[in-house]
Amino acid sequence: MQQGWLTKTFKGDKAIWGLVALFMVYSLLAVYSSSVGVAFMKYGGNTTYFLKSQFLMLALSLAIIVVVHYLPYRIYFSMAGLILIFSAGLLVLTFALGSRVNEAMRSIVIPGTGFRLQTSDVAKVALVLYLARSLAKYQKELNNFMLVSKYFILPVGVICGLIMPENLSTAVMVFGMSMIIMFIGRVPLKFILSYIGIGMAGVIIFAMLLTVIKKDNNRVQVWKNRIEHFFSSKGDEDGDYQSNQAKIAISTGGLFGKAPGKSTQRNMLPQSNSDFIFAIIIEEYGLLFGALPLILAYMILLFRGITIAKKCETAFPAFLVLGLIVMIVIQAMINMMVAVGLFPVTGQTLPMVSWGRTSILVMSFSIGAILSVSRVVNARIKKEELPEEEISDEGEKIYEPAKT
Repeated sequence: MQQGWLTKTFKGDKAIWGLVALFMVYSLLAVYSSSVGVAFMKYGGNTTYFLKSQFLMLALSLAIIVVVHYLPYRIYFSMAGLILIFSAGLLVLTFALGSRVNEAMRSIVIPGTGFRLQTSDVAKVALVLYLARSLAKYQKELNNFMLVSKYFILPVGVICGLIMPENLSTAVMVFGMSMIIMFIGRVPLKFILSYIGIGMAGVIIFAMLLTVIKKDNNRVQVWKNRIEHFFSSKGDEDGDYQSNQAKIAISTGGLFGKAPGKSTQRNMLPQSNSDFIFAIIIEEYGLLFGALPLILAYMILLFRGITIAKKCETAFPAFLVLGLIVMIVIQAMINMMVAVGLFPVTGQTLPMVSWGRTSILVMSFSIGAILSVSRVVNARIKKEELPEEEISDEGEKIYEPAKT
């Protein structure tokens, strides 16, 4: 009886549901352990503050995944343009009314709630939805350079341009992610290389203009310092301090870790429960029980996404799944590479594991959308395999080609 209830409630790819549960377990354990000291000092001895906050966010994220995975994915095809425009409006609003944190305005505080909405996370998903729609709609016209520039690169450039002044690393990640999605969508490689060159030139020109307009206290110097210190042996910058503390945590964790709750670097590592949570997981659980299971989990997520996409009969759901999977896995890999010192400090969280709010909600929506496609694909396969009289209403026609 219980298994039947679970099967009816949690539909779609079972492996992805299992990965969601795994991520949540790691998240609760790691967030609690990494934030005990901060919570004790900041919240008057309430050591469970971040644990309770994360538990509530994960409960909400599970509800979001369940609701979204029941929604027909066709709605994203018709609403992708509006969602992208809305996200661009949020980015513009961030410049005017944004909350300044760490010398940058990256979020909007929702009145009456205290909730900080990280607008770049919303824009990132909106861009994936738009690219999936455009790739499906213009699949036979991708050899037209002007068309691709107009309907693909122009929106990508606008979103990245709005993110870049306050968050260069996210803008670069979003641009790179977009190029990968376009390559998967069969946009000619020569076009993509041209756009990468144009993008690099755009960043340089923007940096020069920003330096001329605002000579003092501009983000260009921050970008320059992080890149210089990443390739040098200097360690006097905040980014280097965080990276060094993360390396200490990883090296002392070894193969088997110090055991849950035994981290020492959590008290010295800023953002230990968000940007650098992977280092704390390795310190406490080691390479065998911390790092490898998480890396394998994200690789399985990538594999399952590719499997779902291959089963799709039409282009849009396939590109939707691949785009969202690429977004999640790229962010995870960047977070891990930053933690082990293979990439400059970027501020990217570990999807579904790090303490956070907007990031968790956005990732939950993304996983829900992937499961929505999986649910419909499974229903179609079931409809093809079973006699007609044994088919339930689950065999709806959502999987039919979306009208353009």
